[in-house]
Amino acid sequence: MGEPIKLVDQITADLKAAMKARDDKLRIATLRLIVAAVKDRDIQARSEDRCCGLQNDEVLAVLTKMVKQREDSAKTYEEAGRIEMAEQERAETEIIQGYLPKQMSADEIAAAVDGVIESIGAEGLKDMGACMGALKANFAGKMDFSAANKVVKSRLA
Repeated sequence: MGEPIKLVDQITADLKAAMKARDDKLRIATLRLIVAAVKDRDIQARSEDRCCGLQNDEVLAVLTKMVKQREDSAKTYEEAGRIEMAEQERAETEIIQGYLPKQMSADEIAAAVDGVIESIGAEGLKDMGACMGALKANFAGKMDFSAANKVVKSRLA
């Protein structure tokens, strides 16, 4: 089998298809935002003298950050009474999440945290950084790390 398709190539192909179809303006605009954010990250990586373009895990990090930004914006818009803007942010979030792996449930996060604590022998809050590092290394793009942080803290306290 050949090399798996890069996520950035899939997003670019989807953008081209959406532009040809000319049907969903929100999807086109959101995909353009994704491509721009990925290109910005790629430029930053090149300035750090890294070649070979972005890897899928770096693209996933960009997408995860975009989802978080939109969720925060939606909350802000709702608090300000701008419901239509909040709905647009949530619609963009759904499009972006289509490129992310399925997120872990609360039970799966708890099981992963327990496994990491056991595997590294964490005994107290001083080991929290090591636990979070191991979780980020093993579950990037799949886990809500703010939720995981709370679970780790409760387990180690």
